[in-house]
Amino acid sequence: MSPPRDDAAPRPKGNGAISDHLRQLTRHWGMLADLCFSDLLLCRPAEGPSRRPRFVVVDQVRPATAQTRLADDQVGRLLHAWEAALVSEAWDSGEPKAGELRGETLATTLRVHAIPVRHGRSIVAILLRYSAPVAPRRPGELERTYIRLFERLARMISEGSFPFAPGEWSEGDTPRVGDGVIVLAPDWRVQFASPNAVTALHRLGVGGAVGGVSMADLGFFRRAVEIASVSRRPAVAEEEGANGTVVFVRCLPLLAGNEVEGVLMLLRDATELRNRDRMLMSKDATIREIHHRVKNNLQTISSLLRLQARRIGDGQGKTALAEAERRIRSIAVVHDFLSRDVGDEVGFDEIVTTLVRMAQDSVLPPKKVAFSVSGYAGTLPAGIATPLAVVVSELLQNAVEHAFGDAPGRVKVEMSRTEGEPIPPGENAGGGAVATTTDPNTSGQEGLGQRWNASREEIRRGQLILTVSDDGRGLPEGFTIEGSKSLGLTIVRDLVEGQLQGTLALQSEAGLLAVVSLPDQSSSERR
Repeated sequence: MSPPRDDAAPRPKGNGAISDHLRQLTRHWGMLADLCFSDLLLCRPAEGPSRRPRFVVVDQVRPATAQTRLADDQVGRLLHAWEAALVSEAWDSGEPKAGELRGETLATTLRVHAIPVRHGRSIVAILLRYSAPVAPRRPGELERTYIRLFERLARMISEGSFPFAPGEWSEGDTPRVGDGVIVLAPDWRVQFASPNAVTALHRLGVGGAVGGVSMADLGFFRRAVEIASVSRRPAVAEEEGANGTVVFVRCLPLLAGNEVEGVLMLLRDATELRNRDRMLMSKDATIREIHHRVKNNLQTISSLLRLQARRIGDGQGKTALAEAERRIRSIAVVHDFLSRDVGDEVGFDEIVTTLVRMAQDSVLPPKKVAFSVSGYAGTLPAGIATPLAVVVSELLQNAVEHAFGDAPGRVKVEMSRTEGEPIPPGENAGGGAVATTTDPNTSGQEGLGQRWNASREEIRRGQLILTVSDDGRGLPEGFTIEGSKSLGLTIVRDLVEGQLQGTLALQSEAGLLAVVSLPDQSSSERR
């Protein structure tokens, strides 16, 4: 018969001190399961009216040091009567309870310990340990030591001193005992060291037996042991031997009331992990250096084109060289940002700001053009940021050169991530789809660029939309993107629709509005 389940039963989560306490327990209880060679279940009272208290399993962990006794997933299961009676007794008394149970869903008799989980003055959960009955054989020293350690930690759980508060317990990989265990007496002398722990110490350069030796004499982890034994809080340390071996340790004080009975040290040979980190750091540094050199090379090409343009007279040739030089500089901007940060992504908001500054510098007196940037684009992969930077540069330069003549004007860049329902499209001069919410009273001034909702027939979750708008003369009558002979707009269309797999729409109303819509390629969370 399948056990009854409460599938709505949550794992420990949410806000509040109790939830944090239980999260800390389940985050590090793999160590507890390893020490007691047993399956552990976390139980809490089930919601809903009932004559008798009901308990539901909210989390489960299996040991890495023994075979599991509970092969099925237990989360969401309501405890059977024979389990609930033991749990209720531990809940009411606040003391650990034990019993030997056999149910119709169990393949064999199991030894069950119910350990109250105390937070402050209240019992907030019950930790159930399922293990095999005591065997007639005599367990070895390692097994006896591990069981005693679990019993000491179980007592701390009942007293409310374990798990430690989130601020006291260092974040990182959750500890397991298989990497190495050392138990210290209050005077820091080694009472027990597992074989893996001895091996880790030998790799650090500690020779001979370590039993009975003071950690103060070994020369390693002294500060972490001192914090754990004197300050009564966990500590972490990392030591590197002369041969390059790196050992990571967590030191946990073993408490009995206000007294420190000893220190539990969990060792891990982190040599391979640190070597991998160094390789990644070296790789990241190499990639950043490549981007830096690419940027320098592009700037050199840009300077050569600028010098060449000065040697020829005014005309189409000089204009073409100036445009090519500007496009190369826009690509160099992306590589400049990539050379500063680790990874293959770049913050596009900063790139847009730099491109706007470049466009502003290209405005020559007596022409006056005001620029503004708003919205959020976030981080983009380099393969997206590079062509999109060229697109923004072209649209900005198009506005500067063709929108205003000698009259003053305004250019605005807006970025957003959309998330919403489909919006019926409108028609625009570019032949693409764009929905508009034009306010005729704005006359292209305040709220410039806000007269659009979408640039596709529907808005999809996570879409990136970028607009460049101006309050200039707009598009000529009958203009279409397909029929345009402008090299800049041709480049923009080819990059957006071909390389970026997006859409481009132009709308001429109180100036020009260019809308670039892309599937969101960002891996970062949206604000």
